[in-house]
Amino acid sequence: MPVRGEVREPLGGSSPLVMEMAGIAAGCGGVVERVDALLDRLRQVFPCDASFVALLHPDRREHLYLVRNGYDERACAYLDSAEFRTDVELCGGRPTRPPGRLCDLPGPPDEVEAWVEYLAPAGFREGIGVGLFTTDGRYLGVVCLYTVRAVPPTDAARDLIGALAPLMAHAVDPMRSVSAVAATVADAVAGVVVTRAGTALPLPGLPPHPLLTTGSGLVRVATGQLSGGSAHVAFLCRETAAAGPDGSLRVTALSAPIEPPYYFAAVVTVGPPGDLHGLTRRELEVLGLLVEGWPNRAIALDLGITERTVAAHVEHILAKLDVTSRTVAAVSALRLGLFVPRLLRGGGDPQP
Repeated sequence: MPVRGEVREPLGGSSPLVMEMAGIAAGCGGVVERVDALLDRLRQVFPCDASFVALLHPDRREHLYLVRNGYDERACAYLDSAEFRTDVELCGGRPTRPPGRLCDLPGPPDEVEAWVEYLAPAGFREGIGVGLFTTDGRYLGVVCLYTVRAVPPTDAARDLIGALAPLMAHAVDPMRSVSAVAATVADAVAGVVVTRAGTALPLPGLPPHPLLTTGSGLVRVATGQLSGGSAHVAFLCRETAAAGPDGSLRVTALSAPIEPPYYFAAVVTVGPPGDLHGLTRRELEVLGLLVEGWPNRAIALDLGITERTVAAHVEHILAKLDVTSRTVAAVSALRLGLFVPRLLRGGGDPQP
């Protein structure tokens, strides 16, 4: 009969446990369900009485818990505290750092305030924690397991948990779902994922772009276009104020999947403009106002031109799009992403 804390599966890629966890990590389904299934398998390596998986919030210096169970109220208060965040940071956060056990501390546990004040009173006597890093080195968070038995994980169990950590990271990586969304934009040449606080983060698989930065007008307009509940919107912008239609970029904004940890709002990509149907720079701007439902008089005042000139632009737009009304032209422009939003008429940043 195995001793608690001993490894019950052999090390190596052919281990049934490793193969099973790899399948769970790569599976579809919800992230919480994947985490629950993986923690259940980890208990075969180190039987534990409490566990959590927490991810670092990209906008705030705190960890959000995907799964947390087995802790009393006082221990949970510590896990939610700034003290815990500091303790996690002091642990190093390096991909090369092995899992840490209580028995690996440089000094006796009774000299560690967090252990003495919160975890030991909850009945825990041993534990192990490991950072979660992606294959490209991004820190995601941490997984910790605690037991009420004073039996530390064996060296073999520690090493196996370390070897399984990349699988856990892949299972919980929030970028998986947003990258899948971005992949639906076949001609994207650059992109970012935008958090609910407006931070633009690198999107794995796509390079950055100077217009796709935190606080940029293009990012604000793109996410604003989704604020009405749309899951997808496309439009045009110019890379510089001086660029004509041929210097345009097609911007595609897609709502991020609604799943834990819920801190991504949208994926924004840029790519070639595609077929402009012969529309001029001014006609694309007029289309942007038609999309917003503006009448000719308001368009004329906004653009500083006469109503007669606006009417001529609308006539040319209808002919080039082969439609019979301004309403159908607006619908076509939305469907084709064939308009310049009013706030982007000067390029990638809103007009003052």
